[in-house]
Amino acid sequence: MLSARSLFREIVDHDASFQLFCSIAAGGESQGGWENARIAALVPDSMRDLAPKITRHGADEDKHGRIFNALLRKRGLPPVPVPPETDYTMLLERRGIGLSHEKLRGERALSEEDIVVYLAHSRVTEQRAADQMVMLVRYFGSDPELGKAIRMIGADEDNHLAYCHEELLRLARAGHARTIHRVLRECALAEIGVYRDVSLAVMGHMGRLLGWPAPKAAALAAGIRGMYAYERFSGWHRMVDLRPPERSNPLGGLATSAPEFA
Repeated sequence: MLSARSLFREIVDHDASFQLFCSIAAGGESQGGWENARIAALVPDSMRDLAPKITRHGADEDKHGRIFNALLRKRGLPPVPVPPETDYTMLLERRGIGLSHEKLRGERALSEEDIVVYLAHSRVTEQRAADQMVMLVRYFGSDPELGKAIRMIGADEDNHLAYCHEELLRLARAGHARTIHRVLRECALAEIGVYRDVSLAVMGHMGRLLGWPAPKAAALAAGIRGMYAYERFSGWHRMVDLRPPERSNPLGGLATSAPEFA
């Protein structure tokens, strides 16, 4: 029977598909680390209190990239190039979501609205990351090869999502509520389309590597499109609501290290 658990088990157990999976994940996490580091460097003076948290966020993302690369090394596998059609971060930028890399490569300080846009974009994408890690922890949390890494990344993603909720609620009270609501909606509706396209592309590559028969590949593609239809109709609302996190200041303090994965 085709299930998410059996699908991921098949991908993880095959070297070439595992190599592509980890390479895509490592590339996205490393890109997120760079983006957060640049945003922290360009935070406007009126929001300098956010810089340590943004730096911590970036350090966590860098750590996740190193973890996925370390998982590859443990199998004796080098990273492989990430196919452009599977590059979630790049495709979001092309849709005008988040802060452009051109702006982040510059030296001009960001505006307060830029920081609001960054946090709203992060709230949407971190929801996706947290949801994916919940699923992976459910399937692989006790796996001897992957369990520790997956649990560590999952805990970080939960903190990142909580941080976005906390800071956006604070900024809403400070007068940015209308901008936050608008940007969250724009980001969520764009993200679900990009996620559908990336998922179809990733499963296409996996299917070729694993030799999936046409009916199996078609069933998976139909499932991805069905999930998009649900999210487009109503599921996107879960990506835009804001609620106080259970633990305040989730990104306070220094980033945790993962020397065993370095």
